[in-house]
Amino acid sequence: MQNIRIIGVVGAGQMGRGIAQVAIQSGFDVVMFDAFQNALDFGADFIKGQLNKGVEKTKWSAADAEAALKRLKTVNDMKALKDCDLVIEAATENRALKFDIFKKLDEIVKPGALLASNTSSISITEIAAQTKRPSLVAGMHFMNPVPVMKLVEGIRGLETSDETFNTVAAAAEKMGKTFVRAQDYPGFAVNRILMPMINEAFYALYEGVATAKDIDTAMKLGTNQPMGPLELADFIGLDTCLAIMDVLHTGLSDTKYRPCPLLKQYVAAGRFGRKNKKGVFIYE
Repeated sequence: MQNIRIIGVVGAGQMGRGIAQVAIQSGFDVVMFDAFQNALDFGADFIKGQLNKGVEKTKWSAADAEAALKRLKTVNDMKALKDCDLVIEAATENRALKFDIFKKLDEIVKPGALLASNTSSISITEIAAQTKRPSLVAGMHFMNPVPVMKLVEGIRGLETSDETFNTVAAAAEKMGKTFVRAQDYPGFAVNRILMPMINEAFYALYEGVATAKDIDTAMKLGTNQPMGPLELADFIGLDTCLAIMDVLHTGLSDTKYRPCPLLKQYVAAGRFGRKNKKGVFIYE
């Protein structure tokens, strides 16, 4: 296995900053890139705030928080990722955007370095094919919120080597995560199961089976889920849920994965969930 010392993170949004935080707390040096300086500044401040909250709650010491922050470097030039041993892309769930990022990373990052995507549904084989190092590309699907959720879903593309897959697994485990291995099929394992459940909850709402509140209450109390499917959809982002359902529907060519018209309508109306305080529910 390769020795991973420096991790690059592409994207300072919710997922990127979460990955960066757990990486610096696990002893990795991290270079966090975002093309937008305001997003980069917000992400760095958010990480600092989370570390300080942990100190206040005695989860870790002030010295540990300070040492972790010293391992974080923020950049708005992708070329600054050139010396990373592993780069994890955590950009928006958009096929064209991810393809473009991986083409650029392949040209910038040193030969032999590993490239990983935090995609929740897009084919790792197709992403890897955008590079000249497909054997060095894998999926590392972190769960949201990254510092809290223990799972990393590892996805092996058609060309991913054993060494690459074992190395990203070791990196995830060093971050305190449990690494599960999935093959490169639409939705992988987690979203192949989760998203149809969320989509069906939208159909239940669409067809008037029950109110949104009652659907969520029924699933929480009836199946012991900590969060109802509609609240969870808002937390994930309705635009992200729709994007994943589109991948499942297109990739598997099965009508059971057809996105609910109501989900599409919410997204068309700009109701994305918690990220903009309006989804199935309204957030103040």
